[in-house]
Amino acid sequence: MIQRFMPSLALASLLTVSLGAQAEEAIDAQALVDRNCTSCHGTEVYTRDERRVESFDALHSQVRMCEQNLELTWFDDQIDAVTTLLNREYYNFAP
Repeated sequence: MIQRFMPSLALASLLTVSLGAQAEEAIDAQALVDRNCTSCHGTEVYTRDERRVESFDALHSQVRMCEQNLELTWFDDQIDAVTTLLNREYYNFAP
């Protein structure tokens, strides 16, 4: 009985590893920023003295709003990845 499930278990394990690797590779936050964010504006919006964004939640909301305005149809994990990247590089808010 156990031997019958071993090939299925091995296949499931391979698929899980493969899909996990694809998901990690698929979310290149820097590429998303380069292709979508800085194509509309430069990095000066992140570093100017009078920034609109004043918290991690506000940054996340701003990334989501930009994504929706540009009709990018990003997944939540892509929005999270871009938010995390921008926070790490420019804002340094406590998440």
